Amino acid sequence: MPEPLDAALTEVRALLLDPALTRAVAAGRRRGRRPTVVRAELRPVTLKAGPRIQIATSDGARPYTRNVAPGPEAAVAVDELLAEPFGNWHVETADATLQLRVTKSGEAQVHRAATARRAATPAGNDRAKEYLLDPGDEIFTEIGGSAAKRRQVDAFLRALAATLPDDLTGPLRVVDLGCGNAYLTFAAYRYLTGRGLDVELVGVDVREDQRRRNTELAQRLGWAERVSFVAGTIADAVVDPSPDLVLALHACDTATDEALARAVRWDARWVLAAPCCHHDLARQLRAHPTPAPYELLTRQGILRERFADVLTDALRAGLLRLHGYRAEVVEFVDSQHTPRNLLIRARRTGTGPTDAQRAEYRELVDQWQVTPRLETLLS
Repeated sequence: MPEPLDAALTEVRALLLDPALTRAVAAGRRRGRRPTVVRAELRPVTLKAGPRIQIATSDGARPYTRNVAPGPEAAVAVDELLAEPFGNWHVETADATLQLRVTKSGEAQVHRAATARRAATPAGNDRAKEYLLDPGDEIFTEIGGSAAKRRQVDAFLRALAATLPDDLTGPLRVVDLGCGNAYLTFAAYRYLTGRGLDVELVGVDVREDQRRRNTELAQRLGWAERVSFVAGTIADAVVDPSPDLVLALHACDTATDEALARAVRWDARWVLAAPCCHHDLARQLRAHPTPAPYELLTRQGILRERFADVLTDALRAGLLRLHGYRAEVVEFVDSQHTPRNLLIRARRTGTGPTDAQRAEYRELVDQWQVTPRLETLLS
């Protein structure tokens, strides 16, 4: 429920001046107003002169960092930042996490959570795993999900963190295609807003009952103004305006191709797609004789299926390169958690393909007598 903004900012101030502060980020802007800096980050540091609060700000062109002493100096600096019309605050202390978003009506949407404490790691063991989104985060109380699913989502978020620039600022529009129960949708929103970004996220799923369920979850979490859902196919669902970032986690078979094709048509800046099953090219491989000298690759059924997986994702990455993206295929989670553990990660460069790249792609599809679904969608 919305809260008075002044009271919420007073609570933020207390956390920012708390000796237990670990990190805070302010970003975004309120309706009709613009702060003098696009982002501010606070964290405790220890210098030769003693403990300090480091305040890093950016005007969008270059960063500026200063260190202030706890006490009156820090209080003045914090009050100056709170006076700025930031649209979002994310504050973490050793004991609590607070997220504040200023609504269009000037009220505060506040989410509070206790910081999960991890058990000490026994001597001789590796240190405890650090999660981008703690498995104890209370959003999982609302959205559910097995431990395996939470590990997959956290691994996907790590790949996302490695894809987005560290200095990314400003509004970010995201779409999650084939969102299903929206585990990734909600987790991505939580993570991205935690970075201080002004995020608007749309989840797309073909089932109307999923849209209703996920919309109700967004309302319970207090995110309904920023996280919305539409029912429709990946290929045809109405998403407007076009997103900056496209996500697709385990969209089955050619649904991944539809997600990649929409991302290309939208000129999305970043794309992360974890493919699921690969039936389309497997069927095409069975329909044609294997070119020499590769008969051994496809003689055994299990090897033919695995080769079809590799060929499908290699051609998807090649097609993205032909359409102005730098694409790579990486493992995003250990295979013990899911056998479908590859991720196509792409960043739009706008660079046109070379003749050699076109020829490389064409030679491969002609040799194997296949027509990738993504090629058909983009032609």
